[in-house]
Amino acid sequence: MWTSALAGLGFGLALIVAIGAQNAHVLRSGLRREHVGLVVAICAVSDLLLIVVGAAGVGTVVAASRPVTVVTVVLGAAVLLTYAAMAARRAVRGDDALVVDGAPDRTAGTAAAAALTTLALTWLNPHVYLDTVVLLGSVAAGHGDARWWFAAGAGVGSVLWFTALGYGARLLRPVFARPAAWRLLDAVIAVVMVGIATGLLADLRAP
Repeated sequence: MWTSALAGLGFGLALIVAIGAQNAHVLRSGLRREHVGLVVAICAVSDLLLIVVGAAGVGTVVAASRPVTVVTVVLGAAVLLTYAAMAARRAVRGDDALVVDGAPDRTAGTAAAAALTTLALTWLNPHVYLDTVVLLGSVAAGHGDARWWFAAGAGVGSVLWFTALGYGARLLRPVFARPAAWRLLDAVIAVVMVGIATGLLADLRAP
């Protein structure tokens, strides 16, 4: 029981800590203090739902459908490339500002915009399904009757990670008080997003 839960915790963290669209968005929101609680909550709850779906065995059914896989990957790649273009534009223009003294940031977006962006980068990202529903679900199935303990461990890992990333980002605020640091972060985000989208489309074409 506890062995499966700890295995799920470790496996979940191993999957989610990798740099990706979700993590980049949560980090950026945390640095700018833009609706951090909302962003973290959406990411964590979404992950928990997907982990439950994967542990229930739905991932195997979805992975077996070629049409569903193609639509999911193409749509997800489009979302990632759009996000990459936005990040690249910010990196080139360098028009981001960060308030370090705790005063309200007048450039902050609305809660609705933050929620929609977070939902899109979560639910329209094929990597999320491949990692949580298919891969994690398959490993959970290997634990037999203890698969829900495995899923619970993975869920705890997800909540801990997003909370730490969103609220811990403030420790990096002195670094990102410099405009050049923001431009570098956005440039890295753009490159990562393009790399992920390209990899997804390349895998789709592979036999």
